[in-house]
Amino acid sequence: MSELEMLTLEEVAYCREKASALTHNIGKIIRGKEPEILKVLTCLVAGGHILLEDLPGLGKTSMAKSLAFSIEGHHTAEKHQNDSHVTFKRIQFTPDLLPMDLIGTYIFDDRNKDFIFKPGPLFGNIILADEINRASPKVQSALLECMAENQITIGERTYPLDEFFFVIATQNPIEFEGTYPLPAAQLDRFFMKFSFGYVSEAKEIEIYTDYISINKIPQTVSPVIGYEDILLMRRSAEKVFVHPEIIRSVSNIARATRDDAAIRLGVSTRGGIIFLRCLRAYALLQGRGYAIEDDLKTLAAPILNHRMIYKNQEETISVLDRIVHREVERLANLRLQQ
Repeated sequence: MSELEMLTLEEVAYCREKASALTHNIGKIIRGKEPEILKVLTCLVAGGHILLEDLPGLGKTSMAKSLAFSIEGHHTAEKHQNDSHVTFKRIQFTPDLLPMDLIGTYIFDDRNKDFIFKPGPLFGNIILADEINRASPKVQSALLECMAENQITIGERTYPLDEFFFVIATQNPIEFEGTYPLPAAQLDRFFMKFSFGYVSEAKEIEIYTDYISINKIPQTVSPVIGYEDILLMRRSAEKVFVHPEIIRSVSNIARATRDDAAIRLGVSTRGGIIFLRCLRAYALLQGRGYAIEDDLKTLAAPILNHRMIYKNQEETISVLDRIVHREVERLANLRLQQ
């Protein structure tokens, strides 16, 4: 039985319906940015994390909050959590932040005369790591195990994180004074890196007109899908069919980045695997049980650009576009049957 037969039309339709509801709900706050919202959801459904590099005031924090407020929480959530949505934690990264401020620490309990573990803000569902490059490398590295293995180790104890654990990190591309650029190993943990950018004139006027409701996210946005829906979409995405020739194209693109004279460091095998996971998730969110060549063209830049080091940074877009275009043309000539 093939992967395509395993993913039923009912599953595809259900996931498409939930994705549309989520996109529309977030769109009440993030106006005119449907393609960018879809990329964020692609990372979420692919089981990865995302880095938003953009100027202040363009919706990065609002994106994270509106996503959290759009998803109904799990029944086993923290007992003191009165909200109906999944747990959302915002961490403002600063130079004086310590690893224990993220992962938690042991405190002495006078009543029991013993040390107990007090979880940090990383024990949540959607984590906003705001201005991540303002924290020291030691703090940045505290995220590595969490993002890669969905767990936190303190001393001899390992604590599993929730199955639904999604990090949205942000950084300002303009102000570099007092910042610590993310190392390649940390960047590689993010499935995508991209910018929202400015909205059109019409959308900007619309935002100015409705800014009161936009600023009141808890009142404007309510859950439209559930915690279990996200997990179901993740399982369904794993069954999306990717044609062997598209898999070959992912390999060709990765290998071409390693051999191109304009690129100093190319895409790793892990980067290729992440590419495939995102292709599956993106296709599912679009209402398809299979990936197509256009998906390669849409996702290549946000998935691959931050995994490479170019000899001339001004050529980043043109170099990757050339490599991907060659593969998209090859696939178009093959006239693949899904």
